[in-house]
Amino acid sequence: MWKRWSAMKLWVRVLIGLIAGILLGIVLGPDAAFVKPIGDIFIRLIKMLMVPLIFLSLVTGVTSMGDTARMGTIGIKTIAVYLVTTTVAVTLGLVFATLFKPGVGVDTAGMSSDVAKPEGTISAVDLFVNIVPINPVEAMADGNVLQVIFFALLIGVALVAMGDKVDGLKRAFDQGAELMYKVTYWVMETAPFGVFALIAWAVGTKGAQVIESFGWLTITLYLACLCHILIVSFVFVKGYARLPIKRFFGGIRDAQLVSFSTATSSGTLPVTLSCMQENLGVSRSVSSFVLPIGATMNMDGTAIYMGIVALFTAQAFGVDLSFGAYLTIILTGTLASIGAAGIPSAGLILIPVVLASVGLPDGIVALIFPIDRLLDMMRTATNVTGDCVVTTVVAKTENEIDEDVFRSPATV
Repeated sequence: MWKRWSAMKLWVRVLIGLIAGILLGIVLGPDAAFVKPIGDIFIRLIKMLMVPLIFLSLVTGVTSMGDTARMGTIGIKTIAVYLVTTTVAVTLGLVFATLFKPGVGVDTAGMSSDVAKPEGTISAVDLFVNIVPINPVEAMADGNVLQVIFFALLIGVALVAMGDKVDGLKRAFDQGAELMYKVTYWVMETAPFGVFALIAWAVGTKGAQVIESFGWLTITLYLACLCHILIVSFVFVKGYARLPIKRFFGGIRDAQLVSFSTATSSGTLPVTLSCMQENLGVSRSVSSFVLPIGATMNMDGTAIYMGIVALFTAQAFGVDLSFGAYLTIILTGTLASIGAAGIPSAGLILIPVVLASVGLPDGIVALIFPIDRLLDMMRTATNVTGDCVVTTVVAKTENEIDEDVFRSPATV
């Protein structure tokens, strides 16, 4: 029995866990919460991998390029495409919220109508300043991914600049990365059980609330995210890179399913790396460089969420927004999503920033909070899909993708 189970592709096992979890959540309702500790352990395992994997992957990714000028070129391409897809995402959120009007008719009785206060808002300048860690060890301990990325890039560039003198240290980093990939493989074998537990808990405790109160908001978000996934994938993968879209989606199924169930982009990074390298033939140097940055900066699903919730709030309180307000939401939604951590419900924390930018009340946040987990699942799957799209495009432009592997059946 165990042999047959292990012989299945990981995405099949994860899908079985997903379906079984949904059924258990429907049958047991809130009582399904008894399996949540299994999901919590799985989340802790993938979070355990996050910092060392990002650090070692980025260092080895930079050293494998062997050219700091090339790293700069790839970095510019990566950030440029990420900004484009994020801007498209928040705009798409506004379009879908305009079409479906999820906030019209929502009962705002008891909700605060005070204008959101931008307390704790981080400006673009502060965001860039805070990327530089005062203490790299503290940044790793706190899981500050942006600071870890900066430090890893700095170490990688220094190793390249020192040349042959540090070949032994380069090999040590390579071996450390290989070690983390092995541990990651073991952890991902537990994914079907973690997914089962998390979905059972989410459906059992949150599902009914979504249907009863904010069903239309949920539908709007899911449709907007699906539309974004299709548009971005077809434009960049099929149109620009001229690669088969069916194989692309087949190659990233594991990452999509795990991200949907765990609601953490950073936590899904080990699976995303495996999918891009093993299934789609993207070189380790490019995937190890582009994906960790994307897991922190590229939050397409979160950007969609910002746009939808801003318009949802305006509709619920009967506020008419000007064209300038729409542009402000696009700008602040893009910047806020870049600053969002790749952890569950990070987008919810940043909503007041976007609402404050156009003078909308923030009382809606408390109302959305109980259902945010189900919204966050779709946002995260969209974030991770966007990371995979950009990685594929960058790898294609750099001739760092094995198209024979890309066009072959998935191996993991």
